[in-house]
Amino acid sequence: MAEGKSGSRGGVLGLLSDIEIAQRATLRPITEIARRVGLTEDDYEPYGRYKAKISLHLYERLKDRPDGKLIYVTAITPTPAGEGKTCTAVGLTQALGRLGKRVFLCLREPSLGPTFGIKGGAAGGGYAQVVPMDEINLHFTGDIHAVGAAHNLLAAMIDNHLYHGNELGIDPQRILWRRVIDLCDRALRRITIGADGKGGGPVRETGFDITAASEVMAILCLATDLADLKERLGRILVAYTYDGAPVYARDLKAVGAMALLLKDALRPNLVQTLEGQPAFIHGGPFANIAHGNNSVLATRTALKLADYVVTEAGFATDLGAEKFFHIKCRTAGLKPSAVVIVATAKAVEYHSSRHPRGGLDNLSKHIENIRHFGLEPVVAINRFDDDTPAALSRIVKFCGKLGVEAVVATHYRDGGAGARDLAEAVVRSVRVNRRKKVRYLYSYADPIPAKIEAVARKLYGADGVDFHQEASNDLELLAKQGYGTLPVCIAKTPLSLSDNPKLPGRPTGFRITVNELRISAGAGFVVAICGNIVTMPGLPKIPAAARIRILPDGSAVGLS
Repeated sequence: MAEGKSGSRGGVLGLLSDIEIAQRATLRPITEIARRVGLTEDDYEPYGRYKAKISLHLYERLKDRPDGKLIYVTAITPTPAGEGKTCTAVGLTQALGRLGKRVFLCLREPSLGPTFGIKGGAAGGGYAQVVPMDEINLHFTGDIHAVGAAHNLLAAMIDNHLYHGNELGIDPQRILWRRVIDLCDRALRRITIGADGKGGGPVRETGFDITAASEVMAILCLATDLADLKERLGRILVAYTYDGAPVYARDLKAVGAMALLLKDALRPNLVQTLEGQPAFIHGGPFANIAHGNNSVLATRTALKLADYVVTEAGFATDLGAEKFFHIKCRTAGLKPSAVVIVATAKAVEYHSSRHPRGGLDNLSKHIENIRHFGLEPVVAINRFDDDTPAALSRIVKFCGKLGVEAVVATHYRDGGAGARDLAEAVVRSVRVNRRKKVRYLYSYADPIPAKIEAVARKLYGADGVDFHQEASNDLELLAKQGYGTLPVCIAKTPLSLSDNPKLPGRPTGFRITVNELRISAGAGFVVAICGNIVTMPGLPKIPAAARIRILPDGSAVGLS
């Protein structure tokens, strides 16, 4: 089950589909949700009856309050269908609420790319969802569109600068800034613009990335306030001159307009779970090609409003969790109090297809990875209706031998009641981790190759890292410009601990290949493109869009 994709389980015992469950739910007015967490009318702005934008001044008002406990949800290496991290994060939040805890949920916003591609939605599943599900999965409050508009405005201003004389001396062949769209469209990966060489400006090759991979999206999720947002936007490296000098967004006078487009998108979005717990859904970077975590501003604010804050990131510990610790936590000064690793019996079976213990070995590697960061995890076994007791018991016993508590959870079918044991295990884990100190795998002072090598060897289990010539050239340029102290954001396949999606389980004897390095100076990290990863996904043969439709009353069908 992919993040939020759970419709495939709905028919086993006659359950309603995800969208039917969401549409039949009785939602509380967002004013009630806001009031219950202590917000005043000045702290938020309703967007309809069931969602709201949080005012930027709220964190300043609350900053002297003590922080709650941050609970991070990650997973083992997913099958192509995923393991249900979002569903588990929602179920855990609902269960903590049932235990009487003041709890807040922080998730990313779904991209239209996966919604119309593979998933059909990413708001949880079954009876563990955030609502209004259809609005969250579609345009929501327009944040992702705002990111795309700001990104593409900068692209347009670059080409306009060339057209009107190129005062900065930008080399058209050394423009780094591409365009974005919030859809999966492989035909746009490489395009040629200015085709006539006259009215359209210089002829050059460029392309589109998906909006979730935009540096503007990463900046939105890492910015602490409007001033920080503007400063980061100004640092975006967009091109080089004919003389090799860097050109930044601030040089093109683009920052003011971009920030204006993003001023509302910077404000976290308040919604609710099916059981009425508050949730911030904010920011949407992918974890295989971006940093994969929701916004710092949403997480920080939630920590001031609740005793427990549940959050998640894309994919497994080698991608989302690694970037959570090295980029989000380190940048924002956050310390998680507990980590949940989501596993399924189906994933264990899938990874065992190439090796008798491949699935359990994969799980043990992800447990080991969290321990690299100094914390003890809990394993949540996201149960499917057709899982056998023997398969579930095998995982529980295996984890027990590793000294890790594993809990079977049925939140998809039973909502918060089905994750009550998991919630109690997490509360115990908070106590276990209370005196533990978060560790990192590298120092900022380490050179970029050493940082990539540390992640590859310790978290992936690789024998080492190889750099293609283009990547080696990029390394020289980055070192010359003083970017060697930035953290790395490694873009690779989510389907394997390696950079080869055809190596499931816990592979050995492999090396990671870095093809290219891209500087995200505004976001504050260097992106390492590994293996055959692409920053503009394509649609599957039969996309989810083919089953999605709208009824005469305006309600959606096919979102899952």
